[in-house]
Amino acid sequence: MLDTVKVVLRYEAYKDSKIDGVGELPAHWGVKRFLNLFSFGKGLNITKENLQDEGIPCVNYGEVHSKYGFEVDPEKHPLKHVSKDYLLTSQKSLLNPGDFVFADTSEDIEGSGNFTQLTGMGDVFAGYHTVIARPAKGHNHRYLAYLLDSTSYRDQVRKSVKGVKVYTISQAVLKNTFLWLPKIEEQTSIANYLDGKTAQLDQAVAIKQQQIALLKERKLILIQHAVTRGLNPNAPLRDSGVEWIGEIPAKWKIESFKNILIERNKKNDPIESRERLSLSIDKGITLYSEKTTNLDRFKDDFSQYKLTHKGDLVFNSMNMIVGAVGVSDYFGCISPVYYAYYTQLENPNITKYYEYFFKSRIVQSQLYCLGKGIMAIDRGDGKFNTVRLKVSRDDLRSMKVPYPTISEITEIVDFIELESSKIDKAIKLQEQQIEKLKEYKATLINSAVTGKIKVA
Repeated sequence: MLDTVKVVLRYEAYKDSKIDGVGELPAHWGVKRFLNLFSFGKGLNITKENLQDEGIPCVNYGEVHSKYGFEVDPEKHPLKHVSKDYLLTSQKSLLNPGDFVFADTSEDIEGSGNFTQLTGMGDVFAGYHTVIARPAKGHNHRYLAYLLDSTSYRDQVRKSVKGVKVYTISQAVLKNTFLWLPKIEEQTSIANYLDGKTAQLDQAVAIKQQQIALLKERKLILIQHAVTRGLNPNAPLRDSGVEWIGEIPAKWKIESFKNILIERNKKNDPIESRERLSLSIDKGITLYSEKTTNLDRFKDDFSQYKLTHKGDLVFNSMNMIVGAVGVSDYFGCISPVYYAYYTQLENPNITKYYEYFFKSRIVQSQLYCLGKGIMAIDRGDGKFNTVRLKVSRDDLRSMKVPYPTISEITEIVDFIELESSKIDKAIKLQEQQIEKLKEYKATLINSAVTGKIKVA
């Protein structure tokens, strides 16, 4: 039972593990190469096009990296399936309970060595871009999972993988790593102890993640109410005449967007050097040169790019339905698929107000109705390609939007920024606490499976 497990600081005797980065291990623990403890197999030779909604559950590298790392149970975790025909042709790719499935590639060094362990029963296949590692009998499978998840073991993998933008985790990489093993009874004690402690930590993280979700929801509601109803709860309302907007304060106007902000259409001068700008959902307008990914796409020909000035409201026509809208802090050039708008009034709060307005849910729902193009596409690795529903220039320009008085616009923007900063600080605090909990979990696992603490 977990409540009978005791933890003391040290074992009686230690020895040099002779494994780089591991240091000392309890003297009575053995050390083995991975290849002497596991047999290997390969996942199905399929692509995401072979996946379907019914058939035999299949674990692919996407589930390993982003959904069900560490453990997977098809009765608890929804998986894609493959045809039952593979039972006749690909028995070697079937998993047994306790088997490990490693992703054979990773987009970053930290993900090298990511795995999941099958904990459920029934037929389950390992899918594309995976390596199967089947443990020998006589060991606690749960202990092995914690060992393979420890920083001391993962560091061995990270030092051995090869690649630049994509890192390859081959059977050869795994075979040449080392594992350290107490007797089976001690393996079981360590696994039980870590099961209890990590469950508590995971629950604490889940609670804080829920708190973050509530804070973000509160922020969205606050912004949407401010940009559509104003700040005075007692202000008389009137029908806006626009069904999706509903009622607005009686003093506000409803205007076509083109009557409020002016589109900037001056093309970039290719002779002069202009700073290329990028627009993202999370960070808004940033310098493209500061991006850490996809720099190989940098274009030398900026002749079709457009100029934008500090204070302009910039839209990404392909992604504005999911919040790719932002006020620029820079003078530079932007992609031809971007739209830039400015005001002739000397009040920076006008473009800021409409940035908040176009990021609100009610507006994004309307933009979604106006969008034309390709929907989100499942990449098959737990991620989706960016939604590509383009909102045309004409649809944006003719869109009916609220137009508060200038003084109210300033008050609304000031209010949103003040309240948002408070919520953002609360979110950051929760995120920092989550990070500390995750760091403690990693330290606890590593300490237990390397014998830095004794579980008895």
